[in-house]
Amino acid sequence: MPELRTERLVLRPWRDSDRAPWAAMNADPEVREHLGEPLTREQSDAVLSAMRADFRARGFGWWALEARGTGEFVGRAGLDVVGPDMPFAGVDVGWRLTRSAWGNGYATEAALACLAFGFETLGLSEVIATTTVRNLRSQAVMRRIGMTRNPADDFDDPSVPEGPLRPCVLYRISRTDARAPRTASAGPSGPR
Repeated sequence: MPELRTERLVLRPWRDSDRAPWAAMNADPEVREHLGEPLTREQSDAVLSAMRADFRARGFGWWALEARGTGEFVGRAGLDVVGPDMPFAGVDVGWRLTRSAWGNGYATEAALACLAFGFETLGLSEVIATTTVRNLRSQAVMRRIGMTRNPADDFDDPSVPEGPLRPCVLYRISRTDARAPRTASAGPSGPR
């Protein structure tokens, strides 16, 4: 599993020592606001094991996020293959941060590293991102990293029951657009 480094973050393989802070993050109702119910420790452990297996099988996936200055676990970021039940296909960029890491621009910084890996290492021609209609913080990150939204692409997530988490937005960025110069300021970022 490759390790990515940014100015302030390390995107690295998961360690067994990440299980407790990962579970604590997934048990936080504010972190899970746009994702669904908080997860139990067993559910978090199962997700972590699946993320490790997916990365080994595909050569990309979800990295653990660590603050370079402190070594503190601050969340996850990565690339994932869109599930077959979705009304579109492709590779999705995403992030989820511990609440203490919000507002530092970490989501933007990590997402840009993931995009660079996807375009430069994996040779992807496009990367997408999705979130709920109400998750304005993640949508702001998507715009900061150069992604754009066409409202015609918005969708109802078929894996989510009727309710406020079902309506979702879809953002896209092509390899060409990712290489275009832009002025992205790091600002507040929340869970995704």
